[in-house]
Amino acid sequence: MTTLPSPWLRSTDWLAERLNAPDLVILDGSYYLSTMNRDAEAEFVAGHIPGAQRFDIDTVKDTETDLPHMMPPTPAFSAALRKLGIGDGQSVLIYDGAGLFSAPRVWWMFRTFGVERVFILDGGLPKWVAEGRAVETGPAKARAARHFTARRNHGAVADLGDVKKALASGRVQVVDARPADRFRGETAEPRAGLKSGHMPGSLNVPFGSIVQNGRLASPETIKAAFEAGGVDLDKPVITSCGSGVSAAILWLAMDAVGRQPAGLYDGSWAEWGGREDCPVVAGPAKTGE
Repeated sequence: MTTLPSPWLRSTDWLAERLNAPDLVILDGSYYLSTMNRDAEAEFVAGHIPGAQRFDIDTVKDTETDLPHMMPPTPAFSAALRKLGIGDGQSVLIYDGAGLFSAPRVWWMFRTFGVERVFILDGGLPKWVAEGRAVETGPAKARAARHFTARRNHGAVADLGDVKKALASGRVQVVDARPADRFRGETAEPRAGLKSGHMPGSLNVPFGSIVQNGRLASPETIKAAFEAGGVDLDKPVITSCGSGVSAAILWLAMDAVGRQPAGLYDGSWAEWGGREDCPVVAGPAKTGE
């Protein structure tokens, strides 16, 4: 049996054996950037893993901010899970339609709100479908509401102040998961109104360097990617990206090599790149910039 690179990943064989288990809830956590030209809701209706519920990070979010899919208040998250029929003590398996893109963000949300048994489907829906496994169409079938108690780990979420302090002190590394051309400011951001470039002093480990064919890369490849980005995995790290989605891929990858990030910058570039009081530089990362 092939060993998966993270203890939080589960194989398609594992899921197939437990597809109808009463204590397992399957969630489609698909989310796509506008540049991907994909409709997560329509794709779910067209075909999803049998019994799956739809978890939309653009619905379960903080509605008091204009920033995209920010972490919701604890009561809102609890209410969303109860509505999905997710109760205390149940196991949750998350997948997405890209293989490995937004599922880690949903996984990180659940972990941050205290869910202990939450996993990610290795290879996601593409691998499940490629193996000829069953899918069902139409809207999700409603589940009976269950009691869920959220216990938020506030330390897992980094805010603007945390990031500014990290960059100023140099004691905490800020690692950006955006593609290298966006980090260097060579390509416009997919969200209108944002500056191009990166935070002075931040480092770049593009999420594409640790995701291969929609699957998390090996621990050896993960370590090499962070080393190539100038990251010292023995020092604290705050992960960042465009809007807090692929930053969770870095979190999953660091966990896979036995490191726990100091936080995930929830506002990410959607916040930093849209503020006049946040400096931006272009070009590759420079030590001590």
